[in-house]
Amino acid sequence: MRVLITGGGSGIGLTLARRFSAEGAQVALCDADPKAVESAAAALPGAIARTCDVTDAAQMDAFLAEVETAWGGIDVVCANAGTGGPAGRIEDLDYQAWQDCVAVNLHGAFLTCRWAARLMRAQGSGCIIITSSTSGQWGHPLRSPYCASKWALVGLTKTLAMELGPAGVRVNAICPGAVEGDRMDRVVAMEAAAAGRDEADVRAQYVSGVSMRTWVTADDLADTVLFLASPAASKISGQILAIDGHTETNAP
Repeated sequence: MRVLITGGGSGIGLTLARRFSAEGAQVALCDADPKAVESAAAALPGAIARTCDVTDAAQMDAFLAEVETAWGGIDVVCANAGTGGPAGRIEDLDYQAWQDCVAVNLHGAFLTCRWAARLMRAQGSGCIIITSSTSGQWGHPLRSPYCASKWALVGLTKTLAMELGPAGVRVNAICPGAVEGDRMDRVVAMEAAAAGRDEADVRAQYVSGVSMRTWVTADDLADTVLFLASPAASKISGQILAIDGHTETNAP
């Protein structure tokens, strides 16, 4: 199995890379953080690991061309690169910060999926898995750029499933809830600062808004992604799957 993962240097992406590699897959990953890429390459001998800004079409074209030349095709693409964006009321947000968030979360997925669609349509098979968010289903106060971009990924998933289904290509999205790790720690701190609240209160809000009263882990997400990429999910496409312990509300 040939697997490409964007945002694969840390967090969810790195966990996906490790899990696919452990299953014997060939793995290619990119990340904007050179140190994360270096660390991932050391942890995954034989992987193609490159520093790449997913919003830069020239950088993406070079990375994707390298993978295509090395492998000749692709079986699984995880359009996972993302950023939390700024936090604040919409009237207080900086336009550039809005654009930067949408560029990573949405435009990066477009560049990735455009390439994957061409290869997969030609070979008549393949699986694309897009990382959206429960915020792309519910919305979330003070996070309008992030939510807007993640909602857009739901529409992209549905549309690509329709376009590529006749060619035997499946497209699904996963919607993580609050995922344990450094990134959510930073998000909690940012939201607390924007709302003038204690971080402990924001963290408690996340937990109380989930039926199972817990956050999820990157491995929880990887379990679902590996299933979606497997023959056991051969007829699953166009689906938006929340892995979140059941979000009840994102209201403050």
